[in-house]
Amino acid sequence: MTRALFVVSEEGYWAEECIEPLSTLESEGVDVTVATPSGSPPVVDERSLEPDAAGGEEAAAEFREVDETHPELTDPAPLASVDADGYDAVVFPGGHGTVWDVNQDRHARQLLLDAVAGDDGVALVVCHAVGILAFTREADGTPLVEGRDVTGFPNEWEEGIVDDEDVLPDGRKLPYWVEDEVVLAGANWDAELDADESVTVDGDLLTARGPGSSSAAARTLLDEL
Repeated sequence: MTRALFVVSEEGYWAEECIEPLSTLESEGVDVTVATPSGSPPVVDERSLEPDAAGGEEAAAEFREVDETHPELTDPAPLASVDADGYDAVVFPGGHGTVWDVNQDRHARQLLLDAVAGDDGVALVVCHAVGILAFTREADGTPLVEGRDVTGFPNEWEEGIVDDEDVLPDGRKLPYWVEDEVVLAGANWDAELDADESVTVDGDLLTARGPGSSSAAARTLLDEL
């Protein structure tokens, strides 16, 4: 059986970016495991459950139900206890919360490295979780993303969310902007701002721009698997 590991934030994941790929993969018979940095249940960003953000009241209700009842989301494994070798794909859903935990977590970075090592694994990284690429290094210190083609949450969108002091609507100070950090790490960045969806495939590394690209990202990952 094909297996996928979802690495989800405890600081605020974006509902569609996690639940859309998770549900799509499960509907195709993929066995899904969820892990979080400490093993505590992931926390959904409440903004992503507002009807306008979720794609309507029905979608918002469905996302909330999955968040509250899915057996993996309600009882995840700690990141330190899982190994990418046991999975065909490792998925990193986005959400602003990832900038505080998943992107900075050494076990998450190792999972990403292991997922794209060799010929068997693949990684899907979505939206703000793409920031993990800025902090992930090969054994010789080379950034994993150096020279790779990627997409992710763009500065142009971030400008419309934070204030002049980089403070989010929930009062938290954003410590870095994803596009800036990933470009500094040597990535070839293209968010395809004129397109409805943006999903980039560079070998065994798949990246997706944001919520509107979640469905396309899930389909692309299934094609790769």
